[in-house]
Amino acid sequence: MRPSSEELGLYLVTDAALCGARGIVRTVELAVEGGARVVQLREKHADLAEHVRLLERLARVIDARALLLVNDRVDAAVAARERGIRVDGVHLGQGDEDVRRARELLGPDAAIGLSANTSAHLDAVAALPEGTVDHVGIGAIRATATKADHPPALGVEGFALLAAASPVPSVAIGGITAADVPALRRAGASGCAVVSAVCAADDPLRAARVLSAAWSGAASDQ
Repeated sequence: MRPSSEELGLYLVTDAALCGARGIVRTVELAVEGGARVVQLREKHADLAEHVRLLERLARVIDARALLLVNDRVDAAVAARERGIRVDGVHLGQGDEDVRRARELLGPDAAIGLSANTSAHLDAVAALPEGTVDHVGIGAIRATATKADHPPALGVEGFALLAAASPVPSVAIGGITAADVPALRRAGASGCAVVSAVCAADDPLRAARVLSAAWSGAASDQ
């Protein structure tokens, strides 16, 4: 299912280490109950079979209440879909598989996100055939330990400049807390992606509810 900008909102990117003994599946289940609208499975070291197993379990607990995307692994999304698992799409980095190839493999109904952290990246998105990319992930907003190779922190003002230039909806990512959400939404974010704010929380359900409330509150202020 391809998202509209209104369907993004709270966007969870998973981290197995931060989820700890609770595990990814239970963390995602609680986050979706708390209001997460997008879940992106990010498992850098899992093989194809493990990706598919996790996607099957995640799809079951999400139960179509949120979009389910796979980080980097177009092959995993394709394999899961072939098994009848509801996987909505992928999120790709600049060094991953070409988004045009991903669209070809996943079809017109898939949600495809792309990391785009510079004006040149956004120009490249604008040059693609319409409908190739659904949204871009722009960050890091603040320095974060969950992605060691993230680009220099943009802050809210830097994000706003790039979001204004983006031809597709923009998701803010990188070190975001609930306190940042209203300003990011006012700056043009169509969603706020978090990792540690939910995965490392003692209570992921409460953390997701707080973040979702911040997002909803920002909408009422506009």
